[in-house]
Amino acid sequence: MPTSTGNPWDTIVGEAGRESALWIAAARPAEEQEHEPVFSLLAEPRYALGVETIYEGYLLHYGKPRLFAPEDHDSALLLGDYLYAHGLVRIEQVGTVEAVNDLAELIAVCAYLQAEQIKGDASVWAATAALLGEGALDDARTSLRLDNDPGPLERLARGRAGDDAVERALAAHAERLR
Repeated sequence: MPTSTGNPWDTIVGEAGRESALWIAAARPAEEQEHEPVFSLLAEPRYALGVETIYEGYLLHYGKPRLFAPEDHDSALLLGDYLYAHGLVRIEQVGTVEAVNDLAELIAVCAYLQAEQIKGDASVWAATAALLGEGALDDARTSLRLDNDPGPLERLARGRAGDDAVERALAAHAERLR
């Protein structure tokens, strides 16, 4: 994941810290941070930093974050929202409107799945990362929304990124959820 500083994790934490003293306080000490890419490994390299920024926001909402440990639930939600927005800006800077739309859909679909306690968020993440900006996800997302079937999304991800890469991402994601 190339960045201007060379370290995506420092970039995510550093830029959040420049935005707010709250985010500085929420950052884990460097030695406690977990620098494990998950879904960015399925994406084009230009999208990696944006995908991991959004994923860290997702973890603040629904899982075990790697870089931050806010003191309370409200701070976690606010920081997660900040990272969602910042990640979308990153994607817009290196990608297309279609890529931003795919990630906005990802955030919306995952919020729905979490609220309804429906399985499938990992498949949405994998397919979105693997096919980001290509306009190839609508039918598979519809299948998940209407039939609670993440299979078409997972098949798309596997077809693009390969079984091994998708398996690693799904396993890493499962470890991060609460």
